[in-house]
Amino acid sequence: MAEVIDTDIAIIGAGPAGLFAVFECGMLKMRCVLIDALDAVGGQCTALYPEKPIYDIPAHPAIEAGDLVSRLEAQIEPFAAPRLLGRRVTGLSGQAGAFTLDTDRGDRITARAVIIAAGAGAFGPNRPPLDGLTQYEATGGVQYYVRRREDFRGKRVVIAGGGDSAVDWALALKGIAASIAVIHRRPKFRAAPEMAARLDAAAVAGEIELVIPYQLQGLVGEAGILTGVQAATLQGEVRLLPADVLLPFFGLSMDLGPIADWGLALEMHHLPVTPATCETSLAGVFAIGDVATYPGKLKLILQGFSEAAMAAHAIHPLVHEGVALHFEYSTSKGVPA
Repeated sequence: MAEVIDTDIAIIGAGPAGLFAVFECGMLKMRCVLIDALDAVGGQCTALYPEKPIYDIPAHPAIEAGDLVSRLEAQIEPFAAPRLLGRRVTGLSGQAGAFTLDTDRGDRITARAVIIAAGAGAFGPNRPPLDGLTQYEATGGVQYYVRRREDFRGKRVVIAGGGDSAVDWALALKGIAASIAVIHRRPKFRAAPEMAARLDAAAVAGEIELVIPYQLQGLVGEAGILTGVQAATLQGEVRLLPADVLLPFFGLSMDLGPIADWGLALEMHHLPVTPATCETSLAGVFAIGDVATYPGKLKLILQGFSEAAMAAHAIHPLVHEGVALHFEYSTSKGVPA
């Protein structure tokens, strides 16, 4: 059912940065609505790797991505921000202090400011060009994300790719999957050095097989049930690897969608912002998290949290016109009951 909502700030994107923006805005007595194309909050943390540990969240030596999202949800609960999920914002009109946003579900939101926290936009996997791929995708023989490690218990898993995702999941599934083989076209992996060293150690111990230098060539099975993965060298040597599941990790295809048509300055599919305020080239529209770029930008969740705070303070004059903002620490002002 389409909704009509009047609010102070429309937040596009309900990943970690967007969720924390609700908290920062709420602490400044500004109402928010969350809009996301996914059917659940959390962005990539929820959709791609809910069980993957994150190690650089302050005060958490390690926290699984799904748990981080749950804690962020608990943190913003006092502010009761409406959530419009499974919707894409298709139109933005108006100006700072009086924006109107429309969604593909017919919703209409009026807001005084907009925060774009859309990561790098809508995302999907880069799919390998293999014959019969779609039939194996339909049966789970080919998967692009690991949402539950237990789903792979006792299965013969082949992983293709040489980046962080390929290395991390090969190690994470060790001891769960019946066997793990990693296909990569060169001996050197593009992963964090420590994780690459752990992968090499697991290969030496016989826990993981490194199939290098090979690349994906084909899928083997019947009626959509995968039984093997073919890998080939550049010289044409072919190997058949027994497999129940193929996990191709070749990165994500990003698409800003309608946001790219709103007249905002773009830089390599990202939104340049003023570092001190996170405001884009359009007054009243701010960008935080992975979608925002500026000199010295680091794509870290904790930097997105910081940007959420800066954007909230920059927006305060638009919402509370003429009201001086007296900065207070949360330890002294508390959180609304």
